[in-house]
Amino acid sequence: MSATTASATGESLTLSEKQRRILEYLRDNADTQTYFKSRLIGDELDLSAKEVGSNMTAIQESDLGLDVEKWGYSSSTTWKVTA
Repeated sequence: MSATTASATGESLTLSEKQRRILEYLRDNADTQTYFKSRLIGDELDLSAKEVGSNMTAIQESDLGLDVEKWGYSSSTTWKVTA
């Protein structure tokens, strides 16, 4: 299942269900948190750290109102997310 989401530039982007769930989680928490570990996102969304990491690429490369940067690799990939 996929859905089309309008980006900040007006382009449309098709995200998978997992990508939409990750994006929603990041948007909900970006106000109070800057760094996110793939493992911890996965724990919250019932996904593996590998699933989170492989789906973060689509979010990272999109213009969806969040800046996502791969930040560190110790004990799980850490992502720096700013709104």
